[in-house]
Amino acid sequence: MQTTEQTHLKYKDRINLGSFYTDLKHVDTAWEFIESHINNNFVVLDSSCGYGNFLQKNINCRKIGNDIDSIAISTASNNIKDIHLFNYNALENVNRQKYNINENEKLCILGNPPYNDRTSIIRKGIKQINFNIDENIKTRDLGVSFLRSYDKLNADLVCVLHPLSYLIKKTNFNMLKDFSRNYKLIKGKIISSGSFKQASKTMQFPIVIALYEKDENGMSYDYIKNFNFQIEKDLFFKQNNFDYISNYIKKYPNKYAQANEDSVLFWTMRDINALKRNRTFIEKTSSNAIIVDKTKLDYYIYVDVFKRYANHIPYYLGNCDVIINNKLFLKFKKYFILDSLFYQPQLRKYYAKFDFSQTHYKNLAKEKINLYLKQLLGEHYAN
Repeated sequence: MQTTEQTHLKYKDRINLGSFYTDLKHVDTAWEFIESHINNNFVVLDSSCGYGNFLQKNINCRKIGNDIDSIAISTASNNIKDIHLFNYNALENVNRQKYNINENEKLCILGNPPYNDRTSIIRKGIKQINFNIDENIKTRDLGVSFLRSYDKLNADLVCVLHPLSYLIKKTNFNMLKDFSRNYKLIKGKIISSGSFKQASKTMQFPIVIALYEKDENGMSYDYIKNFNFQIEKDLFFKQNNFDYISNYIKKYPNKYAQANEDSVLFWTMRDINALKRNRTFIEKTSSNAIIVDKTKLDYYIYVDVFKRYANHIPYYLGNCDVIINNKLFLKFKKYFILDSLFYQPQLRKYYAKFDFSQTHYKNLAKEKINLYLKQLLGEHYAN
């Protein structure tokens, strides 16, 4: 099987359609996930199929492809012969009849649907949604809308690629609504966004190849926090294996709080990838400024230092809150403070007992912080 890279879309259109075509190794993984769960009675549908890479598998199931992009569908018709193709907006008038699928047929949805968060600051200047979406599946992110559309299609099995953040960020998980109430994640493998040739390599984020099955009990957020996501053959990530900074300090501003000349200000915190892009301590107040509770200043210093050592955090933790082991941090705290105050001299007045006259302290702090991170992350420490 040969995968085909899309070439006809301009960069802006690729962003707005979420059209990043999928490498053969990821297609193969998705098929490995579903093969033991389907039989000849299944219909396999990719409702955003692009050039049809996911549907080139030689199987006896009826295969259906759809895409809003007519040029992509034309290319898919030349690539694949044993397939029924449609050129619809997959998120409008969502029902089985538009694809000629009977209500009693077993349905497996497969593919790499678009994901495009319109509220994200990344590429914000070129993002726009120019097509209709059914109100009962409409969200700020196309990918979440696609997942919700699979529930409307009453799929028996769903195996798709999507950002890991849809599951591990509670706000995003809550947007899934009926999908999470009716489907359960049974297998998940994390891959990097950098594995897509047309995607940015500078800020990679985790994508999951996710297999869901219809389940009357659905899945809760606690279920996801305790789910073992595979990264490599013998390497797994479970969200509940770590503690997070949000359990110790406030990540967002209090809009009613007023700063004064003695206030310590800190930029809004989101996830680790956002921390890499943003500032930590700031001088001027704004709508993004947290007024630091000085009794918790040590923990804001922890975040400031964590940012500088973020190269040791693997991409697949990028959508998590800042990770911490509080007991271990208290043991290493003085080295975090030393490191931060070399870069944030305005904070030294709060730590008068610290001596900064000897430059070797900076190297000592670096050595100890790296030791802390190795103990914090264990097998997840990135060299």
